[in-house]
Amino acid sequence: MARKVLVLGEVRDGSLRNVSFEAIAAGKTVAEGGELVGVLIGNNVNALGQELIQYGADRVVIVEDERLAQYSSDGYSQAFMAVVEAENPEGIIMGHTALGKDLSPKIASKLETGLISDVTHVDVSGGNLVFTRPIYSGKAFEKKIVTDGILFATIRPNNINPLEKEDAKTGDISSISVEIKDLRTIIKEVVRKASEGVDLSEAKVVIAGGRGVKSADGFEPLKELAEVLGGAVGASRGACDADYCDYSLQIGQTGKVVTPDLYIACGISGAIQHLAGMSNSKVIVAINKDPEANIFKVADYGIVGDLFEVVPMLTEEFKKLKVSAS
Repeated sequence: MARKVLVLGEVRDGSLRNVSFEAIAAGKTVAEGGELVGVLIGNNVNALGQELIQYGADRVVIVEDERLAQYSSDGYSQAFMAVVEAENPEGIIMGHTALGKDLSPKIASKLETGLISDVTHVDVSGGNLVFTRPIYSGKAFEKKIVTDGILFATIRPNNINPLEKEDAKTGDISSISVEIKDLRTIIKEVVRKASEGVDLSEAKVVIAGGRGVKSADGFEPLKELAEVLGGAVGASRGACDADYCDYSLQIGQTGKVVTPDLYIACGISGAIQHLAGMSNSKVIVAINKDPEANIFKVADYGIVGDLFEVVPMLTEEFKKLKVSAS
């Protein structure tokens, strides 16, 4: 059944986040040969429309307003609902990001439709679209189908591969005018605590430290390894509670959920709350002095040893590999 599907392109610091392209790929599956419409909301985002088309959108609808320069639930919901009313879609896809997790339930409520959140896989089986999502902190998965209403889902970053970019692909880019009014929240300033570099939630490689790093300085070897691998640094709640790093780096049930290609856990015991945030990583490497540490139960590769000896050795070896490959 061909469907018209809206996909929200998420903009950060003037660029599209990778999850936007992953959402388009998921949207193509949901559309089943129908039209895929990219949606951009913000201020001065018109130039990004072509990129959504190159990654698979058939056309793009843009809502621009200076009051949409920073995300707010009120402003974005007004803008997105205006697009929904104009397009009358059968499906909606967003990223399961901080923005998507805040906006999607509000939109679902306004549309009086269901919402499948944190989807990791979409496929067609037995004539139905099947959405797979983790439950019980990632210990099990459930499959869901939609029997009535709009197919509305948010997808977890780093789980659905984007389509191949087609530089020559073109499509219509249009704008609609929306009166943004009665905003209850005004964003005056955004202060980011996260370190510069690769976005932790979208990183393909994550080097994470736990209480075993012993201090803030203990994260320095991890940062060096992350830099060599082009990855991001994360942390367990224990490391954050001990004030070794900022809570913006926390991975786990009460922190960020990450699904990188490679996750290296350094000095992390593997509490169930932490595993909930990283257990679906494609390859997990654990470094810990305790051979009985719980982290080894989920690790693909385990190194029993002192992280302050092992991590620098890994860093030097990866440097050599990069030199030989270049």
